[in-house]
Amino acid sequence: MSRLTGAGEQRGVEVIDEQGDTVPMPAVEHAVQDELRPAEPKPPSPFSGVIVKKVAIGLAVVLVAGAGYAGLRQVANAPADPNAPVGSQNPQTSTTPDDEAAAGVQRATDGGAVLQAMADAVKSDDRSDFLDTVDPQSTAFKASARTIFANLEQLPIGIFQFRYISDDIAALPPDRTAELGGTASWLAQVEVSWQLTGYDVKPARAILPVTFVARDGKTYAASFSDRFVAGQRRPVWTLGALDVAKGARSLVISLKSEAQAKAYVAVADRAVTSVSKVWGKSWPQKVVVYLPAKQSQMEAVLGAAPNTYTQIAAVTMAELDQPQSGAPVRIVANPKLFEELGKQGRRIVLTHETTHVASTATASPVPLWLAEGFADYVAFTAVPVQDESAAKELFKAIRAGKVPATLPDTNAFAASSADLSQAYESAWLACRLIAEREGQSALVKFYRAVHTSKSSTGLADAFKSTLGMTEQEFVVEWQKYLKRLAGV
Repeated sequence: MSRLTGAGEQRGVEVIDEQGDTVPMPAVEHAVQDELRPAEPKPPSPFSGVIVKKVAIGLAVVLVAGAGYAGLRQVANAPADPNAPVGSQNPQTSTTPDDEAAAGVQRATDGGAVLQAMADAVKSDDRSDFLDTVDPQSTAFKASARTIFANLEQLPIGIFQFRYISDDIAALPPDRTAELGGTASWLAQVEVSWQLTGYDVKPARAILPVTFVARDGKTYAASFSDRFVAGQRRPVWTLGALDVAKGARSLVISLKSEAQAKAYVAVADRAVTSVSKVWGKSWPQKVVVYLPAKQSQMEAVLGAAPNTYTQIAAVTMAELDQPQSGAPVRIVANPKLFEELGKQGRRIVLTHETTHVASTATASPVPLWLAEGFADYVAFTAVPVQDESAAKELFKAIRAGKVPATLPDTNAFAASSADLSQAYESAWLACRLIAEREGQSALVKFYRAVHTSKSSTGLADAFKSTLGMTEQEFVVEWQKYLKRLAGV
């Protein structure tokens, strides 16, 4: 996260577990040539950082979010009613298991053909063919599909693919089934993968609930949003009309306006340069920034419950089902808080979040105090601020006799933590102490040692090998440092 106050980190992963009743389909994959994309973005449509709503100068608090907000297992196989037993979702019928299996294969075949046609249309940049896959009677989705195709045209798509994972014939409620009409309708869970050329080593992935309807002897897609379950992420290009701006080192994708996208390109490019001065150039040195127009869009991209990030200015997330090296990483801004920051505050937050991108924090074993403290160290090195402003809450507590007993743990960085600001401030000053005592290069070496360690004692080993002391000895020095800075 990034700070103007704080945030927490979520890491972990669950992968799709294809059950016996799941009907897998081959991936539909196409490389989309850059020359198929128009040079100019279409008109309107939309960091690991965290910031409290009211901040004096704009400290950067960042949230490092792993891609596993939602386990894909429950997404792919979730029943229609989350509170009902799975078995209760299947209506009583007189069909035999063989009949049901055959029907499942037919649904997967028909649905897969629709997905194939969609991917083909994206590959050939054929809007007409793409819209031909959409149910002509689903007026709202027809409009949404036009926007989705226009969005994909603007993005530098290198790979685009769908994979039919599973379906549930009882997932659509009766009124929705009646509304769709047709000879059959069903809801399927579909994995969609897309790769941004020049930015992604591996494709981003998400699960889409795709509604299919058969009418007049043909199967169509009727919705991409009939039933999302808790924790299910949504691709940014499905949330509304996009505007895209490309910088030398950044790609800014806005759900608000072209002007907003262009305004943040220079800030993002500058953040990349600032991070490389400290971390080094052994990373791609590119970032992708999402700028939602409203809080609900941020939550949709992250797969978060409503109001989870009301006090967080930006989040760094991996858009993949596994937090691994090479996963596509995005900086996602909280629209309200990010706009409330001044120019200096936005630069701090973007630099903080970009540090997480460079250090692959979403897939790193480093403790949160080190990940967040180091990101703030880099941000405040790029944009110097006075200690009294940057560590206001921490100094206040120390002057009241509350000196931290230990380095902040994971819980201290939770978005709901009452001491969130102090956690970030403490972590930042711990990292700055290392840099002041041993030099900035030693701080980077310390971080890298913990980051690359395969041992459960990686942190302790780094304290010994890099700093020549134990964590307990460091904490004693750090406490003295904090009291001195606070004037105690």
